[in-house]
Amino acid sequence: MVKDQDNKVIKVRSLADFKWGKAYLFEPYTPEEYIEKQLGVEFEDPSNIRSRDDIYLMVFLNEDKVVQYAELKRQRTSFSIGEKDYLSPSEDVLKIER
Repeated sequence: MVKDQDNKVIKVRSLADFKWGKAYLFEPYTPEEYIEKQLGVEFEDPSNIRSRDDIYLMVFLNEDKVVQYAELKRQRTSFSIGEKDYLSPSEDVLKIER
């Protein structure tokens, strides 16, 4: 989806085949402490995003529990959820910025 230059957005709901209520997006080099503060729950970061610049990290919660995470490869792009703190199934647009 990212490689296709015509794609400007990703509908997260279409890719998540599990139940989720919130999805948080974290930029490269985000410390684990900040991730936990945003999520409001303990989270051991399996991606080690704190020291990586090649991915974004998306963490999915359902009923205040982490249910899934995804590493989004940058592929010379940036991702954004705009001014929102998180995405929801009804507002699930992840913007691809080139």
